[in-house]
Amino acid sequence: QVQLVESGGGLVQAGGSLRLSCAASGRTFSSYGFSTYHMGWFRQAPVKERELVATINWKDSRTYYADSVKGRFTISRDIAKQMVYLHMNSLKPEDTAVYYCAAARYGNARLSANEYEYWGQGTQVTVSS
Repeated sequence: QVQLVESGGGLVQAGGSLRLSCAASGRTFSSYGFSTYHMGWFRQAPVKERELVATINWKDSRTYYADSVKGRFTISRDIAKQMVYLHMNSLKPEDTAVYYCAAARYGNARLSANEYEYWGQGTQVTVSS
């Protein structure tokens, strides 16, 4: 069984910051090792499709960012704690969405959303203008 649990969402004014956390647990991560999982953050705003925000590579921790968040968001991970983080700075109203954590074993930044194996339930981020 695998569980990804996001936290850290909330309401923030434009220009503010939030840090999202994703805690990974379960037999699969224990058996294969959290370090073998490519981790991503996605977001979905009302009436919009789910979009990739950032990923961190399982092998070399190389990061990828969507153009819309580049320079403002930072993804990181703590393998020992089985945690992934998304530091969000200079938030804009258009960043408002439900943010999801996802995992794909031996994945890479080219994966589409439906190629990720595991998903969290999401955490709401609302940025007011």
